[in-house]
Amino acid sequence: MGIGDKLGQISRRDLFKVAGQYGMSSTLMAAGAFGGAMSLGSLAKAAESTYERRFSKPAKHTLKFGAAGFNARNLLIERAGALEFARDLESRTDGEIRIEFIGDNQICGQLSCVEKAQLGIVDIYAASTQNSAGGAPYLNVLDYAFMFPSRASQYHFLYSPESQRILRDPFEERHGLKFLFSHCELRGIQLGLGWEDKPTVTKLEELFGTKNRVTGTQLGRIAMQALNLNPVPIAWEETLDGLKQGLIDGAETWASAVAYANMSPVVSQCVDLRFFCGTEHTAIASKSFNALSEDLQDAVMESAYWAQTHVQAANEAALVNTVGFSDPQLPDTIFAQNNVRMAFLADSEVRMAEEMCSPEFQPQLWEQWRERLNNWAGGIDTYQEIYDIAREIPTDMKAENVEPRRWWKA
Repeated sequence: MGIGDKLGQISRRDLFKVAGQYGMSSTLMAAGAFGGAMSLGSLAKAAESTYERRFSKPAKHTLKFGAAGFNARNLLIERAGALEFARDLESRTDGEIRIEFIGDNQICGQLSCVEKAQLGIVDIYAASTQNSAGGAPYLNVLDYAFMFPSRASQYHFLYSPESQRILRDPFEERHGLKFLFSHCELRGIQLGLGWEDKPTVTKLEELFGTKNRVTGTQLGRIAMQALNLNPVPIAWEETLDGLKQGLIDGAETWASAVAYANMSPVVSQCVDLRFFCGTEHTAIASKSFNALSEDLQDAVMESAYWAQTHVQAANEAALVNTVGFSDPQLPDTIFAQNNVRMAFLADSEVRMAEEMCSPEFQPQLWEQWRERLNNWAGGIDTYQEIYDIAREIPTDMKAENVEPRRWWKA
């Protein structure tokens, strides 16, 4: 049941029973709004009032939101902001926009949500930029190795008006999608049960020669090959089995992804390599956005800004309090319960990895993709520009202390 205790002892069957009466979107929004445990009765009551509020008047626009494998439970682990955005937008527009939230891979998965949005099957989607890079290759621009030194630097870039010019505008021009907001973590190597009885990894070279799952990102593979991490493309939905059966030593992903996807029982060590972005973003199809009146477009942007500030604070808290991404770990976190050890590498080891694979030290590895991305962005040096913005703040700044800004307003 994963984080079932946070939603009381509500079974999947009960959840569907309530959803059958009030609709899945109203039920999930009601469940997502609960801070603590809930009973079936309290969920039904909350779903009823949510339903009544949402359907008190006819909506001008109903937008389908394909949220990959997310639901009210796992969005309390990885705080990607999808349900908060949906709730806030409905409330902000006084019901003129209604969101039909479809998670649990029912309409699209990590690799396909971006394409479903481009085809008009969904209006909004949530998935990682790395998995979405297969269908929208400009998203690779976030994946140069060691471009971001910290989670704080990722948030700082997303809030920067410069992100409009470097990330958002080229993404929209090339792929017809508007990048709204994202959660921010940095990827490491999540080692399977074969490493359970081995000492906690402290040296980069201990990972050399291991076989690791890679996402849809082309740039992530460049870094992994340079680090001798043997990237194996495996769909996110199949990674759990790959780790369970020992087909791979580990997977490149981030801590809260392991926790939300119920992967913790088959992961023994979380190696914090921080070598490129882990960004679970939400985007809207430009066609759907442009069909809205100007005041509703403004509402979408304000809700995206609100969701971004929510995610920034909530995910930082959840990493420590819910996931167990700390040393020492809090006792009842998901990692602690599943004996997932944190392997925080010394700065010197991270620096060694950086010197082995980053564009700063190994420019030749990145030439082809860098040139391609630069051309798509109108001839700017995408890596250098993002690299510089990421270092406008102190490297030791906490992510929750990054100043929020409305990026579309210069």
